[in-house]
Amino acid sequence: MEINPSEYKLLIVDDVMSNVLLLKVLLKNEGFTIITANNGQQGLDAVEQERPDLILLDVMMPDMSGFDVAQVLKSKPETAEIPIIFLTALNSTADIVKGFQVGGNDFISKPFNKEELIIRITHQVSLVAAKRIILAQTEELRKTIMGRDKLYSVIAHDLRSPMGSIKMVLNMLILNLKSTVIGPEMTEMLVMANQTTEEVFALLDNLLKWTKSQIGKLKVVYQDIDITEVVEGVIEIFTMVAGLKKIEIKFNASESLQVCADIGMIKTVVRNLISNAIKFSNEGSEVLVSVEKRGNDAVVSVRDYGCGIDEENQKKLLHTDTHYSTFGTNNEEGSGLGLLLCQDFVMKNGGKLWFESVKNEGSTFYFSIPLKN
Repeated sequence: MEINPSEYKLLIVDDVMSNVLLLKVLLKNEGFTIITANNGQQGLDAVEQERPDLILLDVMMPDMSGFDVAQVLKSKPETAEIPIIFLTALNSTADIVKGFQVGGNDFISKPFNKEELIIRITHQVSLVAAKRIILAQTEELRKTIMGRDKLYSVIAHDLRSPMGSIKMVLNMLILNLKSTVIGPEMTEMLVMANQTTEEVFALLDNLLKWTKSQIGKLKVVYQDIDITEVVEGVIEIFTMVAGLKKIEIKFNASESLQVCADIGMIKTVVRNLISNAIKFSNEGSEVLVSVEKRGNDAVVSVRDYGCGIDEENQKKLLHTDTHYSTFGTNNEEGSGLGLLLCQDFVMKNGGKLWFESVKNEGSTFYFSIPLKN
């Protein structure tokens, strides 16, 4: 890594003036900014005032040794990260070990070799430069992520309410206006508008929840629920949506199963899975939803007999780094966000999400939630 020595400040702490002057001349010739101190306490004062990027610290000094100075510096958060190179005539293993124990980054033996001195100092300064770059990039990334999440949240929150109103109006129109009154073409346009609105509303809802979950503002509120009853309630909501594609939703559950989970998250998962099943099913087919007990878990499955997913694309599913989305059988658009949200919510409630799929035969998505003890 190329560094500009003039951008880095080095502190030399040594009680022998001739050593200080020699080091100062050598390092100034390399382009570094140099400050000096003649004992340990002066060194600590200089660190407080100047905040050097690197400290060259003599070990054998009166009153306060270099090891003692290092211990004081490393005990303070504001100075703990400043690298220290010990300058010492001590070369026993015990001394070297102690130097590293008190926070030293390197040793240079006296009398020192000029080339070795410069190389060791340049190496430590390069590490400081690399750390600065990493910290700057990390901060930039943090700000970018915060800005993105805030943008997502604002978009989803501000658009969700008016889109919900439009969705409600379109649903009412479809229920109350017969095709014999407004004509088949107008009916088809109304159905398409309703479908698009449903998809946009679902996307905004998922986007808002995903953003809140990622930034830690969506808390899991555990409560005792009958998961069979919850799934059945969601199915009722989708009956009309499925009817638009002449799809029948069949529900199979042999018993009530009690779990301790966030009811809002569970509903979101079931809604997304049933919505996807309808989206990827062919007209006139069926979607099978079941709830069953498997060991200590309640397992919910949603099966469709639609287009399925090929093996290559199955590898991309449920991974944030391989975003995957595709069109439904009636060209319904998907964002790929719904399944990631489902996986996140299921994991937050102590369960797991998985699937099975065969191209042109359909898919089955499962998720488990631990049963209440």
